[in-house]
Amino acid sequence: MSLRARYRRRALSMTSLIDVIFLLLLFFMLSSTFSKFSEVDLVASSAPGSAAEGKVLFLQVAEEGLRLNAQPLTLEDLPARLEPETQAQLVLSLAPEVTSQRLADVLVILRARPGLRFSILAPS
Repeated sequence: MSLRARYRRRALSMTSLIDVIFLLLLFFMLSSTFSKFSEVDLVASSAPGSAAEGKVLFLQVAEEGLRLNAQPLTLEDLPARLEPETQAQLVLSLAPEVTSQRLADVLVILRARPGLRFSILAPS
């Protein structure tokens, strides 16, 4: 007869490990940011029919590209094309398929121009 008692190993329970993994996954999903956020100030435009001083520009925003006064350009080229324009009024027209992120990207570029005033055309 053996003097030492035999110890039987118990099988490891995976329930606790799965709970911990689930809690870690939940924590990282809720604390992560998956999209780029930007803050855009929206200001009411002036009264309709008021005369605009300076040059008037027309910017069409579509999902595939931009058009400034009917000339195609990319989002990266927009600041360079607006550089010579001082004290200009810009009218912004949105295509139906434009996402809010695309609009936010364009508005961030437009807000960086101090002398540029712009208004957004309401869709009909």
